[in-house]
Amino acid sequence: MPENQNAQNTQTARTPDQAGDQTTGQIRKSDDEWRAQLSPEEYAVLRQAGTERPWTGEYVDTKTTGVYRCRACGTELFRSDTKFDSHCGWPSFWSPMAGDRVRLLEDRSFGTVRTEVRCARCDSHLGHVFEGEGYGTPTDQRFCINSVSLTLEPDEAAGTS
Repeated sequence: MPENQNAQNTQTARTPDQAGDQTTGQIRKSDDEWRAQLSPEEYAVLRQAGTERPWTGEYVDTKTTGVYRCRACGTELFRSDTKFDSHCGWPSFWSPMAGDRVRLLEDRSFGTVRTEVRCARCDSHLGHVFEGEGYGTPTDQRFCINSVSLTLEPDEAAGTS
């Protein structure tokens, strides 16, 4: 969504801690509201479709069992049981929690065609998805996601490893 459309609609949906389906209410905030909520690095990736440097993100090598949420709105996006080591420098998942949690958009930046992954609830940039790379995953997809786009909520019963 272009920034000027974002700035025109400042309606905010339910907060992520409220009961119910988190994907039903769209979150729209002004550019100033996003800048106030996010750090400069988070803003650059989530709102301006930037990319963190490879091997610098906090979740690249994380093995903690839990749920990965959108850092901007708290929507549950990925489970740790779909995370795999792709050796690409960013956290990789073979599937989102549900197809309606993310939006996939054609990305023609950098002179190539890629598929951008965005949070369906707040339209924040998460990363890209690639197919047919030969990873031994059930979907043959690699959701290559910026760590700065996520927060990890560890499972209480499982602990961390």
